[in-house]
Amino acid sequence: MTETMTCTVPPPAAAQSTLSVQEAIRSRRAVRAFLPTPVADETVEEILDLAARAPSGSNIQPWGVQVLRGAPLAALGQELHRRFLAGDVGQEEYAYYPRQWREPHLSRRRKVGWDLYGALGIAKGDAERMRRQHARNFLFFDAPVGLVVTMARDLERGSWLDCGMFLENIMIAARAFGLGTCPQAAFNGYARVIAERLALPETEMVVCCMALGHPDPDAPENAFPTEREPARGFARFVERLA
Repeated sequence: MTETMTCTVPPPAAAQSTLSVQEAIRSRRAVRAFLPTPVADETVEEILDLAARAPSGSNIQPWGVQVLRGAPLAALGQELHRRFLAGDVGQEEYAYYPRQWREPHLSRRRKVGWDLYGALGIAKGDAERMRRQHARNFLFFDAPVGLVVTMARDLERGSWLDCGMFLENIMIAARAFGLGTCPQAAFNGYARVIAERLALPETEMVVCCMALGHPDPDAPENAFPTEREPARGFARFVERLA
């Protein structure tokens, strides 16, 4: 779940400043280092209000959000970070990635991984530094806000699509306020732990987590571009039916 075309991260902006829709989309990226600058609860609430304008089948609005900051955010992050480094990688609630990788997805995955490690000066084969970089996911990359997005277990695939649109709206709305985000599938292995710590009912499941805050403009992991296939590479303009 990641990134876009520019290779610079805008500095923190006041909540009043806004970007055009095009600018917000083009400047959205997965931010992996945040400043400690707080984000007001009112700003988070406004972002979520905007995100909730996402479409959903029959307007059922299947998403839920747990907003973490301060002590609860730190406690959850530190517990999961400790578990991961101790070798407890958890158990996935659902398969986010393909069971069997193939092209072109495999090459794209490898490229973004090596580009990230290259920006951080992590050499190929340095498994320990790679592991510790991955572990930073569980600290929400030091963001001041962590979002846990949930959904009822008995909903079907259409609601997963709806949640995806809701997540994208969060990321674009955050950019309009000069903020950055990182949608994080890494938490999937600890979904049950997260649900337990947040006292979620058994009927509710964790879809993913997301870091939210002011990007650190000096962090190298925020300064590498990720490529996108142009429309002509994945879209076919149909002239007539077979």
